[in-house]
Amino acid sequence: MTIFDLDPRAALDRLLTERGVDYAQLSARIGRNPAYIQQYIKRGTPRRLAEEDRARIAAYLGVSEALLGGPEPRVAASARPRGGDMVLVPKLAIGASAGAGASIDGEPVEGRVAFDPKWLRDLGADPRALSIIRVEGDSMAPTLSDGDDIMVDGGDAAARLRDGIYVLRMDDALMVKRVSRAPGQGRISVISDNPQYRSWDDLPMAAVRLVGRVVWTGRRVR
Repeated sequence: MTIFDLDPRAALDRLLTERGVDYAQLSARIGRNPAYIQQYIKRGTPRRLAEEDRARIAAYLGVSEALLGGPEPRVAASARPRGGDMVLVPKLAIGASAGAGASIDGEPVEGRVAFDPKWLRDLGADPRALSIIRVEGDSMAPTLSDGDDIMVDGGDAAARLRDGIYVLRMDDALMVKRVSRAPGQGRISVISDNPQYRSWDDLPMAAVRLVGRVVWTGRRVR
């Protein structure tokens, strides 16, 4: 069973486990009492997350609100292409640093970008867990450049870890780096493609929180 088959409470519980975030920490992030998230997940109170809470949690975890019980993003019927609906992927008002790191605090959605659902399926991505953020800095050059938009699959994180480019949190900063498994159980390498920047050859998995795998990038022609 994948995270997309779970109900919103179970999906949130799994996301928090994968990212190493406890219930009280998330409750504090959205301005609720320390027991709020635990009561929601374990006791079903409230029955549904408030819209504002759901939006802040989705932004903090880097996933679509649909994964947390929100509506599936769709465009109006008049804008639908032949063969099916377009999928609107949220673009978050936040940058993932490709340099020294960026502080974060549950930034909101600043817009949505329409994609063909077949194209997304060909990427192997589920639209319910996708978000778009901006790259800041040049430590991933030439692979990623400052100002690039990257699509992040929040359903493809620690549980499915394999070599690739990931958005991750380390030392309370949001970064985009290349990640690969290192020798030893539960060890990884976190690599900057630009050799002028620091890489970490051997870290315990607990030292980072994988937000999601980068599955697509778009850049402005300069």
